[in-house]
Amino acid sequence: MPNGNNWQGDVLRDLRGTPPQQHATGNGPAQSHAQAQRHSPTQEQSPAQQQPHPQPQPQPQPQPQPQPQPQEPAGTGTRPPGRSAAASHGPAVPPTRTQRPARSPDSRPVVDSALAGTARRLQPGESAAARISRAVRRIVSSSAAREVAELTRTAEQIQQPVTTGRQIAVTSIRGGAGKTTVAALLGTAYAHYRHDPVLLVEADPALGSLPLRLGAESLRWTTADVADIVEPQMSLLDVTGYLVQLPDNAWLLPGSQGRIGAMLDTAAYERVMVALRRYFGVTVVDCETLPAEVARVALSAAQARVLAAPATLDGITSTYAVLQWMQGLPRHMIAGTVVALTSTTSRPGIDVEAAAERLRSTGAAVHVLPHDRHLAAGGELRTELLARPTRLAATRLAAEAFQLSQKRR
Repeated sequence: MPNGNNWQGDVLRDLRGTPPQQHATGNGPAQSHAQAQRHSPTQEQSPAQQQPHPQPQPQPQPQPQPQPQPQEPAGTGTRPPGRSAAASHGPAVPPTRTQRPARSPDSRPVVDSALAGTARRLQPGESAAARISRAVRRIVSSSAAREVAELTRTAEQIQQPVTTGRQIAVTSIRGGAGKTTVAALLGTAYAHYRHDPVLLVEADPALGSLPLRLGAESLRWTTADVADIVEPQMSLLDVTGYLVQLPDNAWLLPGSQGRIGAMLDTAAYERVMVALRRYFGVTVVDCETLPAEVARVALSAAQARVLAAPATLDGITSTYAVLQWMQGLPRHMIAGTVVALTSTTSRPGIDVEAAAERLRSTGAAVHVLPHDRHLAAGGELRTELLARPTRLAATRLAAEAFQLSQKRR
């Protein structure tokens, strides 16, 4: 077979990933033994057997003498019809996964422009009278110094260095329990206090609201997309090109683009979480509600778990049943779980403190998030609008979950 274009060498370089400059001539020092076996003596002669003026082999269009063709970069050379990599005599090398899909997805807004105008002005978490009353009580009781000392200790706990990325999964028993709100509060707290990058992953592709809560304007790449793109040799700058940037060195990986029917399987979730773990100090995962398969995988793989539960009688009952079930699992499951008891109204129908003590009897930690008008509105989370008790409670919850994640390697 004629070899004037040296397509055999192109195929071998495609398989081996050898840079083209190492094969500019047939007698260079970079020529390997596998390449020498690739060509038969009738197709290519060794340097000692080459004649001063070799005669070109018959070509479809006669040429004075075959000239070396410019080589394509590794991985881009063409293969002639009728031949494949499996038909060559070189070693079989598995193809590398491409870093980009065949078609780049279009960017979509988080909130439709027609619906954005329906949102009212964001309001603070508590009324002005409540803020003034609390400020007066702090001055009279001299509790400001104690609060500052507590916040300092809490910040030091959150700022502890990590050797490997910590993953904290947030889930709930049913919808409407405040799961996404808790995940947004945790991610915001870690991004505020920590100096390394923080990642928030939406592993709930069924119309999750985490991008809306975090104030993202548009979405493009999703968790399922990035699972097929990320490679071990990629840098942090390469990875963040597929993420949504948030304030305070935080990043968001959405679960969907707001389309009904978006799916995320466990294999894609595991692939993306293993690949991204080394880039971020803390990763907060907004999971599906239990007992979804991805949520179970996320809970078992995370170093700490946060279970959001509404401060209602049915919410407490179902959460208590789940904690009792977790007692039958390996000890680290219940020991690494924190319950975020969220008050849905300013006057809950149960004794919240008594319910929290009952839940603590299972071995799980419990933190109460008070009712907050700003959170109850369901829009973008603005930390400066949160009520002071809400900020303190969210910071304590973040510190507790991070401390639990440090206990498991």
